[in-house]
Amino acid sequence: QVQLVESGGGLVEPGGSLRLSCVASRISFSIYNMGWYRQAPGKQRELVATVTTGGNIGYTDSVKGRFTISRDNAKNTVYLQMNSLKPGDTAVYYCNAQDLIGGVTYWGQGTQVTVSS
Repeated sequence: QVQLVESGGGLVEPGGSLRLSCVASRISFSIYNMGWYRQAPGKQRELVATVTTGGNIGYTDSVKGRFTISRDNAKNTVYLQMNSLKPGDTAVYYCNAQDLIGGVTYWGQGTQVTVSS
């Protein structure tokens, strides 16, 4: 059974930093486009950042210049470095793996990020 396990969430003050990790198991990690999504209370889940199998990277406008996504295929892990955090970044952050050719998508269970003073 495929598993995506996120970690690294927590409570941080505005302006602080967190680094999220997502470890994938039982998956051919290198063939999957990886992404981070988030969902705040009462809002729809939104795409935060993606990194493709070829290393192409994209961010939603609200996190550009503050967040950095990266992947380590040797460790089956995708990271999200989050700097200059704002209260508006508060959400549950989810890891996503997509095999566009095979039409398969997997989700992690989510990790809570709370930005508050």
